[in-house]
Amino acid sequence: MSELGTETAFEVLARARELERAGKSVVHLEIGEPDFDTPAHIKDAAIRALHDGFTHYTPSAGLYEAREAVAEHVSVTRGIPVDPDEIVITPGSKPIMFFAILALVDPGDEVIYPDPGYPIYESVARFAGAVAKPLVLREERGFRVDPDDLRRLVNPKTRLIVLNSPHNPCGSVLTRNDIEAIAEIVGRSGAMVLADEIYWQIMYDSTHVSLASIPGMKERTIILDGFSKAYAMTGWRLGFGVMRKDLAAKIARLMVNSNSCAAAFTQIAGIAALRGPQEPVKKMVAEFRRRRDVIVQGLKGVEGVTCAVPSGAFYAFPNVTKIDPDSKRLADFLLTDGGLACLSGTAFGEHGRGYLRFSYANSVEKIEEGLRRMREALKRYRAAVT
Repeated sequence: MSELGTETAFEVLARARELERAGKSVVHLEIGEPDFDTPAHIKDAAIRALHDGFTHYTPSAGLYEAREAVAEHVSVTRGIPVDPDEIVITPGSKPIMFFAILALVDPGDEVIYPDPGYPIYESVARFAGAVAKPLVLREERGFRVDPDDLRRLVNPKTRLIVLNSPHNPCGSVLTRNDIEAIAEIVGRSGAMVLADEIYWQIMYDSTHVSLASIPGMKERTIILDGFSKAYAMTGWRLGFGVMRKDLAAKIARLMVNSNSCAAAFTQIAGIAALRGPQEPVKKMVAEFRRRRDVIVQGLKGVEGVTCAVPSGAFYAFPNVTKIDPDSKRLADFLLTDGGLACLSGTAFGEHGRGYLRFSYANSVEKIEEGLRRMREALKRYRAAVT
């Protein structure tokens, strides 16, 4: 248990809620959760499903009709043939991450993961007894994987490589050239790839390219995806993985031993999400683009702050080194003194030091108020540290 880390966003959220209960006003830019309501047609499908009796166990891999809908969706969006038997539906997408590592990694194997990156990759790799090897994402390369760095890390002990595009926390997106270079490296290795594509529908300036779409890579790739982000269904806990049939059978066995199955009525809602109108997704992404522009422009106007423009997801990752390289200390001050909840870049790995992460999954009004609070708090912070 000592090897398991945590997800700092939930810890900061809990601290912020405590401050609010004590009477302090807090602007929440810490949690990665769309502030939109789940589209009505999805909620209606779940309600109908409850009345129609979808309140019992399903097969551990998921209802066949739900896996069929996912297979159709992935086939179209990634341009690869997918069979329902290559799908495992889980309560949220995080179990795919957890189960893939448990199924593939033995003690002493090496897992390469992005740093900065979603902290659960490293946490679960260490929990499984693996040697976790950080693949550093650098601002000067737009926080995208450098194939040369990856090539140097891969060796015969490499069992799993984790990719995340669009990326949390940096908002970066891998290009086709990046993906093709990564595919070449993977093809020469014995490693599998966990491709975390949960944000693939939330992109602004480019088109998503899945590693699984590169010839020869489908059988080497586990696609992690779900409904939380694009369909504003975080609380529904519904995700899925796409993988080889033999591996899907093993992941389904892990489902048997842990969760039994995802809730039946949420799977029916998932079918409605995939096969129903996609206009709510497009409207949400358009609003995220507007918010992105507001927060990036605002951050660039703060003395001592620079900020790369995110190409996907809904996170800004400003460089605050000129204010204080200890971004954890700065983030704590912004919360307790300024009433602004954000995350230190170190919540996403050592190479996030000197950065903050802001989630712009909140209204423009809240974002602008958060920026105002940041500017005011920094005046006091500079006075305190000097």
